[in-house]
Amino acid sequence: MDAQLPDVAAGRRFYGALFGWEFEQREPSYGRSVLARLDGEPVAALTPKTDGRMPTVWTVYFAAPDPAPLTGRVLAGGGQIVAPAAGVGGLGTAVLAADPEGAVFGLWQPAGRAGFGRRHEPGAFGWAQLYTRDTEAANAFYGSLFHDALFGPDARPDFGRAPVADVFPAEMPPHFLVHFVVERAGEALDAAVALGGRVQVPPFETSYGTVGVVVDDQGASFAVLER
Repeated sequence: MDAQLPDVAAGRRFYGALFGWEFEQREPSYGRSVLARLDGEPVAALTPKTDGRMPTVWTVYFAAPDPAPLTGRVLAGGGQIVAPAAGVGGLGTAVLAADPEGAVFGLWQPAGRAGFGRRHEPGAFGWAQLYTRDTEAANAFYGSLFHDALFGPDARPDFGRAPVADVFPAEMPPHFLVHFVVERAGEALDAAVALGGRVQVPPFETSYGTVGVVVDDQGASFAVLER
């Protein structure tokens, strides 16, 4: 996953203080993006926005050994390709897509970077929740893309779907919300506010833990997850 931010240096200060991340400046061929590490292992990236009209957001990427057939299925299922396949240095190939309701997600064909070095522990990825208006339609669309990963016998509990109105105002557009594991959700929210963020949704209980939704000091939303 990565965050597209107006000010990457400010993002380093915010997320470094909140999650204890350290940052590795990539080679010049990768632009001005930086890789975030936790105890030396990659957990996320911060990327500068190239167009001020673009939203300030966190994006989750699904691993795709070959994105070409998935791209075809995105279109066949009523979705859109937001940004076609593009190489990211020697790390891999990325595609940005949107589902039929407009929620944006990425596809990632790994080369030099397979994905998370750490997850399901404090300061690292813990869950991706799709907030949608039609969960049955979402299951059909994403099931056509990632059936075995989501619904198969070896499915991993990393991705859920829920109606937007369960947590957000009904007019909120469908979207993905990335969750970072923390030891105590309330303390993490207080720390985010002290760093210039704001609480979008106070802590609430879910089947996968206690969740609070935060907007960082540049406008990107994410969640903290206490298990």
